[in-house]
Amino acid sequence: MSRLSDLEDTLLRPAEPGLFAPEELDGLPDAVRRYFLAAIEPGTPLAKAARLRMKGHIKVKRWLPFRARQVLSPHHGFVWAGRAGGVIAGSDSFVEGRGSMDWKVAGRFTVAHAEGPDVSRSAAGRAAAEAIWLPIALLPRFGVGWSEQGPNAITASYEVGGFPVELHLELDGEGHLQSAVFDRWGDPENSGRFSLHPFGGHITRQEAFDGLTIPAAGSFGWYFGTDRWVEGEFFRYEIVSYQLVK
Repeated sequence: MSRLSDLEDTLLRPAEPGLFAPEELDGLPDAVRRYFLAAIEPGTPLAKAARLRMKGHIKVKRWLPFRARQVLSPHHGFVWAGRAGGVIAGSDSFVEGRGSMDWKVAGRFTVAHAEGPDVSRSAAGRAAAEAIWLPIALLPRFGVGWSEQGPNAITASYEVGGFPVELHLELDGEGHLQSAVFDRWGDPENSGRFSLHPFGGHITRQEAFDGLTIPAAGSFGWYFGTDRWVEGEFFRYEIVSYQLVK
């Protein structure tokens, strides 16, 4: 636990001075402005990190219930620590440019362990995409470029860990997020060969936490938006608590 705590502490960066004001959205495409106005209340601290807890089901050959805690700082990384099926426990992380996963049964028998350049690149993409849970991190002030493809289709472009990401978001009429997808580096077939694959999912519920309205429930996985989504989906979540690091 001390190693995890040390990694989490590395990500607990204080908020940027000031508070969110709609004026900083001036000049952005209309759909992008609508997204931010739906996601961030005026006067919200410009947080760079958040703590959250979630529950749901994760597919490890079969669907298992899980509970997890996370520290998230999208431009710098994440630590996700949880327990699935009551006996499998461990963590995924991306901190200081290094990705890692380490999961054991009953604290003794390793069921999954991975690290190295490919794991780091995949984890960097995950950190970038999970900015949907901390939309402050997607403001242009943090180096994010935006474009609009239609009244409800927008794209955020930025880098995490030196790797570029284009995160494609679909909105509803009020500007709330309905789906997200990006090309993520990975090996979803466990073939030993990493490459880029569509990764994303559907949002099923929005909820307000600490001045933000975020995707509080949904389903994510590989091959989103393709005819292989049924086999690629592996993560169904619900956020149960959330706190900005101020």
